[in-house]
Amino acid sequence: MSITRKSFGVTKDGKEASLYTLCGEKGLEATVTDFGAILVSLVVPDHKGGRRDVVLGYDTLKEYEESGGCLGSTVGRHANRIGGAKFSMDGVDYHMVVNDKENNLHTDKKNGFHKVMWKGSPDEAATAVKFTYLSPDGENGFPGNLTMSVTYTLLEDGIQIDYDGVSDKKTVINVTNHSYFNLGGHDSGSIEDERLTLKASGFTEIYPGAIPTGRILPVEGTPMDFRTARRIGDDVDADWEQLKLVGGYDHNWVLDTEFGRVEKFAQLEDDRSGITMDAYTDLPGVQGYTANGLSDRNGKGGARYARREAVCLETQYFPNSVNIPSFRQPVFDAGQHCRTTTVYRFR
Repeated sequence: MSITRKSFGVTKDGKEASLYTLCGEKGLEATVTDFGAILVSLVVPDHKGGRRDVVLGYDTLKEYEESGGCLGSTVGRHANRIGGAKFSMDGVDYHMVVNDKENNLHTDKKNGFHKVMWKGSPDEAATAVKFTYLSPDGENGFPGNLTMSVTYTLLEDGIQIDYDGVSDKKTVINVTNHSYFNLGGHDSGSIEDERLTLKASGFTEIYPGAIPTGRILPVEGTPMDFRTARRIGDDVDADWEQLKLVGGYDHNWVLDTEFGRVEKFAQLEDDRSGITMDAYTDLPGVQGYTANGLSDRNGKGGARYARREAVCLETQYFPNSVNIPSFRQPVFDAGQHCRTTTVYRFR
């Protein structure tokens, strides 16, 4: 197990960025950068004697700075959507930038966690890199000076992502990783033949704008039912209102797991590579996204990415929870830590 570090260039505002590559003994390799605390690549041994990079990404810092889509990024302070780009807490109204119709999506497309420099601290003994960022009081509309850390740890069979945030004021913390997975390889095309299993018997119903209505509906009898493994493409284009609202899967599933305990919630399988990914979290929900809005673009190593060529499994508190009291709240008092873990394992 080892860690190497090299330059990733200089940001537009003159900050030096680095790439950290974590290498395992069984061929697993992860590369992360302190710009956006981004997972740039994740190379996994396949069942044919080869190795495949299973996350979409870019070759250059400039592309990460200028491109949308949050490929591999750490997203926060609040991942996903806040309806009306505002919420109230203890009688005070807080306003975010309106960047997704009349709503807020992923905090700020230009100044969210995925677009700022983090401080990287490698830990050779643990084969891990810890990224830390201080989000000042009022940044992107949120209260409190928030100290946030994201730690990527290479495992023998995968990667673990640990989050730890604490603020000096009561605030909202809902951070996720926005990796786009394709187990056939980042450059292998559509993921509609990949098979997905989700330990979730419910999902949060949405209205136009992809904002939850507040109702949790059963998946049974709907295209949202992945309790047993089936192709992602089986119903992704079904003539069903909830899918038509967002052009495919871009929904929050309510997990049948214990909040606060790291448990397996998903399994993704690919016949081309023979790779299976098991995903674990201690959070209550996951946003499953089939890259419906991924525009045609250049990717790593000369690859060309397009719609439906990846799937995201973004662990999270439910979207717009801060405006729906019946949902578990991503609200933390001053001095109260928000600690959470997500793990992706491969076999």
